[in-house]
Amino acid sequence: MATRKAAGTARNLKDSNPQYLGVKKYDGQGVIPGNIIVRQRGSRIIAGRGTKFGTDYTVYAVEAGKVKYSERRMKHFDGSTKTKKVVSVII
Repeated sequence: MATRKAAGTARNLKDSNPQYLGVKKYDGQGVIPGNIIVRQRGSRIIAGRGTKFGTDYTVYAVEAGKVKYSERRMKHFDGSTKTKKVVSVII
């Protein structure tokens, strides 16, 4: 007879932390240098004037001002065009 009840292994009980992706500053909101504007996977929203890309495609402000979203037509190497959203900081 066993003196203790056998315990099973706990699999699939670990959970990763949430990634908190999305737009952090909306059109017309004020930002200072270093503020994160968009956290994203891939370049869905392109960095425009007054903003830069981080290593994980995070768009952040490099100058103070107001956030402005617009669209820009981008031409691909195969000749097709696509509209992309562009975020910029206007003084």
